[in-house]
This record gives sequence, C-alpha cells and structure tokens, in this order.
Amino acid sequence: MKLPRKLNPGAHRESGLTLIETLVALAILGTIVVIFLGGIIGTTKAASVTDEQTMAESLALSQMEWAQNATYISGTTQYTPAALPSSKDYLNYSANITATPLHSPEDGIQKITVTIRRSGKLIYTLEGYKVDR
Repeated sequence: MKLPRKLNPGAHRESGLTLIETLVALAILGTIVVIFLGGIIGTTKAASVTDEQTMAESLALSQMEWAQNATYISGTTQYTPAALPSSKDYLNYSANITATPLHSPEDGIQKITVTIRRSGKLIYTLEGYKVDR
C-alpha cells in the first residue's frame, strides 16, 4: 500500500549525496587529518629534543667523572675532555671542560664546568668540583 504524498513527504526526494554534503564531509575529514598529522609532528619533535638532552646529559656526566679523576693541575683553566663515543648517536657532539679556582689564592679546589654542544649549539652544562688529593 502506497502512502499519500502528504503522509510521506520524502517520497520525491532524490537519494544520494549532494555536492555540498560531499564537500562538508571532505572538509571535516581534512581537518581531522591535519590535526592528527600536527600531533604526530609535535610528538616526533619532542622525542627528538628529549633524546638530544638525554645524550648530552650522559656525555656531561662521563666528562665530569673524567675530569674529577684526572691529575689535578694547579692554575689550569681547562682539562682535556675524554674521547667521545664513536657511534652515530654521538655524531656532531663536542665537550669542553673548564676549571676555575674556587678561592684566591688557589687552595686545591677548582670549580669544573662541562659544556656539551651539538653542531655548535649549547645543549647541556654541568658544574662540579675537583679537589687536589
């Protein structure tokens, strides 16, 4: 039994999507994709920065231990850093170890500063003390 037109208002409607509906759906999908990709890019960048900081901290700690175990040199302003690991993870990293006497005249205690750079950019600084034993 067929309903009269008044009771079935959608009877003459065309089925399928109109151009406007399709464009709205594509715009919504495009927005979701852009937000998703932005999140992935942000997460990747944050992970890279964290990895760089962790690597630099590890290098600084090993360099500090190296300097503290080296022979005490009165009046020096620098200690030669230990060789950096040769793996690709440490590529473009460099270390510098400076020393300043804690008191004047020098009494056998130096403030040691280890700086770690990557491609010339300062990444991490660590300070400690060296005692003439």
